[in-house]
Formats: sequence, structure tokens, C-alpha cells
Amino acid sequence: MLKPSYPYYLGGEAVAANEDLVVTDKYTGEVATRVAVADAQAIDAGIQAAVDANDAMRQMPPYARQAILQHCVKRFEERFDELALSLCIEAGKPIKDSRGEVTRLIDTFRIAAEESVRISGEVMNLEISPRAKGYRGMFQRVPIGPCSFISPFNFPLNLAAHKIAPALAVGCPFVLKPASRTPIGALMIGEVLAETEIPAGAFSILPCSRDGADLFTTDDRLKLLSFTGSPAVGWQLKAKAGKKPVVLELGGNAACIVDHDTDLDDAVARLVIGAFYQSGQSCIGVQRIIVHDSIYEALRDKLVTATQQLIMGDPKDERTFIGPMISASEAQRLEGWIKSAIDAGGRLLCGGQRDGAMLEATLLEDVPRTQDICANEAFGPVAVLSRFTSFEDALQEVNDSVFGLQAGVFTRDLYKMQQAWDELDVGGVVIGDIPSWRVDNMPYGGVKESGLGREGIRFAMQDMTEIRNLVIRTPSH
Repeated sequence: MLKPSYPYYLGGEAVAANEDLVVTDKYTGEVATRVAVADAQAIDAGIQAAVDANDAMRQMPPYARQAILQHCVKRFEERFDELALSLCIEAGKPIKDSRGEVTRLIDTFRIAAEESVRISGEVMNLEISPRAKGYRGMFQRVPIGPCSFISPFNFPLNLAAHKIAPALAVGCPFVLKPASRTPIGALMIGEVLAETEIPAGAFSILPCSRDGADLFTTDDRLKLLSFTGSPAVGWQLKAKAGKKPVVLELGGNAACIVDHDTDLDDAVARLVIGAFYQSGQSCIGVQRIIVHDSIYEALRDKLVTATQQLIMGDPKDERTFIGPMISASEAQRLEGWIKSAIDAGGRLLCGGQRDGAMLEATLLEDVPRTQDICANEAFGPVAVLSRFTSFEDALQEVNDSVFGLQAGVFTRDLYKMQQAWDELDVGGVVIGDIPSWRVDNMPYGGVKESGLGREGIRFAMQDMTEIRNLVIRTPSH
């Protein structure tokens, strides 16, 4: 179970400043624990601590950074069940999904430990014309400096890890604001980091109000901002960030094409997971399912049957697949979108009923594309089916979105795979599977309203480093 209260971490030290943030069990609604909240003064102190620790972090040899990451891996493995249960409680995530996220947390830190000793530059031949005779060059990557991280509620461990682990790998001190609804995972990472030989002041994990977090974005002492969350907030932060580089991993309404040559049972099994795992609260959750006309009815019927068999209930129960959404208000919002889609001519295939934060796994068809449930990010257990006859039309329907995070394509046609990869305006195309699939070393991110830049350890490390060039002249005499 969770502790009665948790401190925040300021400059690497636990600070029990107050117990002002109430964290609820998302299934029962009861108070699960209380967390210290950082005020503007504490945030300012955390940023200054990162600035003061910058030289020590930058000068750490790669093996020392690797040792910190390896310690984290070891401790996360030892605390596996505790971490999973905390996720289950604070996020309402079914226990099987919670264990899966802890596994990914461990993978992410393990990958970072491996990459921390592989940061390399390049030797360049500069003699591209007579004027450059006798010159050679090389470059190295150096840490960008103190970083600011803001992580979301839906993956409290792993999406925080995708910021923390690469920062540790390259030697950047940081301040992190975890989501107020789910701060425990990040604070538990802080507990483990505090056990290591990391330089004093190198990290701060500071739950705070959105209003109080302005310094995370605007303070010029911070050299990079990495935000994961909603597009509305993300683009607003970018506009306020000043000169610092900004990485944004934002929302989506991911589409999945199912072509005529697809194994229906395999596709249905994957679509159910993609649409409804952790109650659909994933930016790459399957929201739009675009099915070839020749198999539409067969796939639809199988998908409805499989969806109706999902067990909804207490996320601590091993049998539960659908747990609560993050709040009753979010479930109510999505319930309204479903009703609006039906009023506009859409057909409800299954689900649609809400009880508090619990919303049934829901499938719809014949919904106008202008409806919120198609055009915007549902971020809940809802998917909409449509049909196509021309593969080109299916690709166009995927692209008919302000978002562009990932897309899935079930096809056995090599040429259609290549066409999808070439033409889909998204950050990633997954062939033979759902767009919800991600492994933690791949480049991950989107285009359009879905963001800027890429996460995935090696790619985040590039964002957190700068190239420093060296030119050497050899005199001709």
C-alpha cells in the first residue's frame, strides 16, 4: 500500500514541506495518500540547485552516470510489486497494465545505462576545396545544461522515466513537475535516485499547481523544456518558453487500417488491446478503425463480441481489463461526445454507459468525421469504425486529422506497406499491428498537433546535448 504521505525532492533531498496535495484511489475515490506541494520559492530553489550542480553533472565520467542508472534498474526490480500497486491506486490502471508499465520503466533505465557510455562524436574531413587544405575537424556532444520536465498522468512512471533517464545518461541536472493527479510514481523514482552518488542538487521532483509551475517554462536558467500532455497546454508552453529548445509529445486520435487480406482474429485481438487498454487513456490508443468493405461486417461483429467480453471493475482485480478513467469529469466529457455522435447519425454498437469515472468499452460506426469523437482526442475507451474500398482513400482518411502521432496498418502487401510509410503524415507507421505499440528505444513522437521532436532514449539524449565543434589546422611548412 501507499505511505500515508510523501515529501517532494528539492535538490536531491526529501522535503516534507506540507501535505497539501490529496491523491485519491481512482477506483474508490477515497484518499490514498497526501503529497507535499512545492510553491514558487521551492521551484526557484530547485532550478538554482540544478544550475549549481551543472558542472558536477557535466564532469561525471560515463561509467559513473551508468552506475546511477544501473542502481535504479536494480532497485526498480526489487520494488516491482510496490511500484505496480502504486500505479494501480493513483492512476486506476488495471494491475496487469501496471506491471507492464513497471517493466517498461526498467527497460527505459536499462537502455539509458547502455547508451550512457556510447555518446560519441565524429571525425570529419574538411578538405572539401583547396582553401581547406591542411584542416581537419571533429565534434563531440556535450550536455545542454539544466532541463525542465513536465510529465502527464497516464504513464506516471514510464513517461517521467523517458525524461529522467536520458538526462542522467548525458549528465543534465533537471527539475520535474509530475502530474498532480498521479505524482507518486515520479516521487518513488526520486526515492531511488536519492540513494545514489548523484551530485548534490542535481535533481528536483516538485508536484505543484499549474499556476505555480510557470518557472518550469519561462526561467532562462533552464536550457531545455520537455513536455508530455495535451496539445492546448503544450503549444501554450512553447510560446512562453523563450529561447530554450522545446520537445513536445502531445495528443492523437490514432487510426488503424485493416485491409482485406488481414487475419481477422489476430486483428481483433490486437484492436481490442489498442482501443481499450488502461481504459483508452493513451495518446496512441486506437480511436479510428478503418476497415476494407469486403471484411467490414465480419470484423465488426467479431470486434463487438470481443469488446463485450471485457471485464470492467476494480483495477486491483487480476481479471479486470477496463478500470476507471482518471476522473468522473473526464468520463462525463467522453460520454457527452458519444451521445453527440449518436445524435449526429452515428450508431452505437456496444457500451456507452457511464457510472462515475467508469465508462464502458464503446464502439461506434457511421459517425460523421466532424464529430469530436472522430476529429479530436477521445483519451478514453471509445473507438469508431468506418469502411473503405480504395487503399488510397484509407490513407487519406488517416491523414484527415490535425494529429499525426502513429498509425497502424494491417496488410500483407509489401507495396501498400511502402505506400503507407511514404504517405501517412505521422511520426510512426506500424505494419501488421496497432498504432498503440511502442518499445522504449525507438524514436517516438509526432507531427502537426501531436508535437515536436522525438523521445526514445538515444533520440532524447540528442536533444539534451549540443554539438561542440573542433577545427585543427596543420601548417603547410
